Amino acid sequence: MGVASMSTVQLGSALTVPLFDRLGAPGAAGLRLAWAGVLLLVLIRPRRRSFTGRDLAACAVLGAVTAGMMLFFMLAIDRLPLGTASALEFLGPLAVSLLGPGGGRLRWTAAAALGVVALTEPWHGGVDAAGVACALAAAACWAAYILLTQRVGDRVTGLSGLAVSMPVAGITGLAVAAPSLADRLAWQPVLIMLGLAALSPVLPFALEFLALRRLTASAFGTLMSLEPAFAVLVGLLVLGQVPGPGPAVGVAFVVAAGIGATRAGAREALPAPAAAPAAAPAPEPVPDPGEPAPASSA
Repeated sequence: MGVASMSTVQLGSALTVPLFDRLGAPGAAGLRLAWAGVLLLVLIRPRRRSFTGRDLAACAVLGAVTAGMMLFFMLAIDRLPLGTASALEFLGPLAVSLLGPGGGRLRWTAAAALGVVALTEPWHGGVDAAGVACALAAAACWAAYILLTQRVGDRVTGLSGLAVSMPVAGITGLAVAAPSLADRLAWQPVLIMLGLAALSPVLPFALEFLALRRLTASAFGTLMSLEPAFAVLVGLLVLGQVPGPGPAVGVAFVVAAGIGATRAGAREALPAPAAAPAAAPAPEPVPDPGEPAPASSA
């Protein structure tokens, strides 16, 4: 489940990059989110009676966070290599693992910090500050996405929560992307984005939604800790992005911090409700002294 999710996310991102010239990064993100919302709404068909008002509100917030995660990441990979942007974005799940129950220790925080320094190479002065800022914003959204997905998944059965949150993400993404899409829409890239939406985010988000039902947030961080390495590999094979020594070492530090800071394992099951105490036997009636004792049978 984890390998399939990471592979499709990074492959979908890499295949989207060539479309930035035709749609813009916000436009590509908005169209992917919109198609994903339509696909999930049609395939899952959530029912209103399955949600309380609080559930719908949580799904709406999750949708907005999902849109932010996708939009900021697309803006980041428009300015940074895929591996660098993915490693910086992974700081979100890493923060959840470090700060959550069973989180890591100071040495893993230091390892992650060293990884970020190696990735951005501030001594060269050539890092794209806007790209780094977008990747870190995507990291914050990913951290919120993990916590919200776990909460929605615990309250709503199946993938219904995802089928409600993703259309919200699509509407949000299109609203942000509308100015950049006004003069760029054409049938070919729109249909290509439909295929990319099925590849990512529909498939990986569905797998992650199910995984977060069974795993702690820390264990999920461990599962995702290899994603920056997948991103470097996909960026090399699909986009021809060869990482320099510094970024390669930085990705290694971030991956090591993610693995070391978290622990794998299933979420603890909710305690079963205590059995009701057995009813006490009814007391035997005490005979009235004034009444004659019952005759014994022969």
